[in-house]
Amino acid sequence: MNNKIYFTPGPSELYPTVPAHLATAMANKIGSISHRSQQFKDIYAHAVNGLLQLLQLPANWDILFVASANEVWERAIQNNVERESFHLVNGSFSKRFYEISQELGRKATKWEIPFGQGFTLAEVEVPEKTELVALVQNETSSGASMPAADINQFREKVDSEALIYVDAVSSAPYPEFDFNQIDSTYFSVQKGFGLPAGLGIWLVNDRCVAKAEKLKSKGNSIGSYHSIPALLSKARAYQNPETPNVLAIYLLGKVVEEMNHHGVATIRQETEAKAKVIYGYLAESQNFDIAVAEPAHRSQTTVIANTKVSSAEVIKKLAPFDMVIGSGYGNYKDTQIRIANFPAHSLAQIQALVYKLRELFG
Repeated sequence: MNNKIYFTPGPSELYPTVPAHLATAMANKIGSISHRSQQFKDIYAHAVNGLLQLLQLPANWDILFVASANEVWERAIQNNVERESFHLVNGSFSKRFYEISQELGRKATKWEIPFGQGFTLAEVEVPEKTELVALVQNETSSGASMPAADINQFREKVDSEALIYVDAVSSAPYPEFDFNQIDSTYFSVQKGFGLPAGLGIWLVNDRCVAKAEKLKSKGNSIGSYHSIPALLSKARAYQNPETPNVLAIYLLGKVVEEMNHHGVATIRQETEAKAKVIYGYLAESQNFDIAVAEPAHRSQTTVIANTKVSSAEVIKKLAPFDMVIGSGYGNYKDTQIRIANFPAHSLAQIQALVYKLRELFG
C-alpha cells in the first residue's frame, strides 16, 4: 500500500475522498455507461453546476471539457486568433503557449521577463492589433504568480475587442477573478482539484464564442470536433462531441460538491495559511532560499525554493518518511525544489513536511 503524501505540483495528492468516490463509481460501473445516456448527462450537469457555483461564474460563461489544459493553448489560438496574439512570458509554460501560436502560423509577440520574476502591470505594453492576450496567474515552472487584482485590471491596457485568457492551471480554485474583466481561463484537474490526470477544463465567455463563430463564417479553420462551436453544441446539452473521460467528470463533480460545502472563501484562507508556514520556514532555512524575490509575486499554491543541496538529495532524504516533493523545472531541475499547496493538502501535512525539512536540512 502506498502511504506517500505527494507535494508534487501535478499530478499531486488526491483529494481525501477520491478513493471512496472511486469505489462507488466502480460499484456502479460508471466507466461502462453510455456517454449519450441520461445518466451521463446528469453526471455532466452535476460537475458543471458545481463549478459554476464554486467559481461564481456569470451567466454568459460556458464550461467545456477537453483532454488537458495543454490542449486549450492550441484550441484557443485556432478559435480566437486570426492573426496576432500577445503573451506574458516568465517561465516554461507561458513560453510554450507563445510558441504554439507561432507553430499555428500566427504572429505571436511576447513581453518576456526573467524566469521566476513577476510582472509590473504598469510596464507592460500590449500591441494595438492583439486579438488574444495570454496571462499566467500561476507559472507552475517558476512559482511566479500574477495577483488576481492585477489580472482584474488588465482590461484597461488592451483594445476593447481583445480577448484576455488566463492560465490558472496550478492555482484554481484559489484565485478570485472578476469574470467580467477576463474572457477565458483554464486548468487541469490533477493539481488544485486533487484528481487523477486526464481532464482539462476550459471556461469561455460569449465573446470567445462570438469570435470563433466569426472566424468560422469567414472560412478560417478553427479545428474540428473540439472547436468552440462543436464543443458548445454538445456542452449545452451536457454532453461532449466525442466519448469523454466519464469517470473523471464524475469524480470532478463529487470533489467540487465537497469544495462547495467547505466554501471557496475557506479554501482561499486555508491556502494562504499553509503557504505562510512554508514560506516562513524557507525564509529562515540554512539550505533553502525563496526563489521568487518579490512577496507579492510568490505563488500561494506552487512554492519554489532554491536549494544548496541537489533536489535529488532532498527528495531522497524525504522518501523514507513517505513525503514526495517536486524537483525544479527544466534547467532548474537540480537547483530548485517545488512544493505544491493544494486543497488536498491539509495544514497538518504541510506542518509535518516543514518539520521534517527543518530536521533534515536545518
